[in-house]
Amino acid sequence: MQPIEDVLCPAPRGVVSITGAGGKTSLMFYLARVLSQSGKRVLVTTTTKIYPPTARQCCRVLVDTDLEAIGRWAAGHSAHEPVTAAARHDTESGKLLGFAPEDIDSLHRSGRFDWIIVEADGSARRPLKAHASHEPVIPSCSTVLVAVAGLDVLGQPLNEEWVFRPELAAPLMGLAIGDTIGAADLIRIILHPEGLFTGAPKDARRFLFLNKADTPQRKALAAEIAAAVQEEAPPVAEALLVGTALEGVTLHALYPLVAP
Repeated sequence: MQPIEDVLCPAPRGVVSITGAGGKTSLMFYLARVLSQSGKRVLVTTTTKIYPPTARQCCRVLVDTDLEAIGRWAAGHSAHEPVTAAARHDTESGKLLGFAPEDIDSLHRSGRFDWIIVEADGSARRPLKAHASHEPVIPSCSTVLVAVAGLDVLGQPLNEEWVFRPELAAPLMGLAIGDTIGAADLIRIILHPEGLFTGAPKDARRFLFLNKADTPQRKALAAEIAAAVQEEAPPVAEALLVGTALEGVTLHALYPLVAP
């Protein structure tokens, strides 16, 4: 199985926006690390808010509202290490507050970075989420969009413990609050026009990443979901990826949704 970075980022440069829930941050910092190790100049940022990275995730963090300063600062450092940048630090929550989508567009146009990896959604660490009207916050320059969902939500109740904004997810999945979430319910929110790919830029390559496929049962359920999603026309994404994101990202299966 090829590495996930080869699937998502085969081009010389671009902008990856990651939405959904259940593994966005792990995927973001993994992509940043492996792309930078290949010699790419990589910026990690957000249009929402994230916790400051650990030293293992990213050693270089810059907090500044001046986009030019971010570009100059990054240019003075090794291309083999990613840079995490944010506009402000929220002392109350301890999180880094990101940039407006148009600021990401400006950073991309500057040419200072080969790849910009953006966490473009928030999910309060739940494995699944539904989007409010102002979400997700995806830069228009995004060349790749990855919607993430955690397979650990299967078999769990539709409530605030397992789903971010369960009251919005319920009608998309055809469930009531408290109902058990099954594979068919996850399929419905994947395919729904207001589901996981809400707000996808028209020209961005789209991928679905089902994370936490760490048991034979979850891998089998992922295959069931993939078979159903593959029947959808037009396809909801280019491919469905099944993997595990924790210390790194392991890709277990890739299901094309678009004919080669």
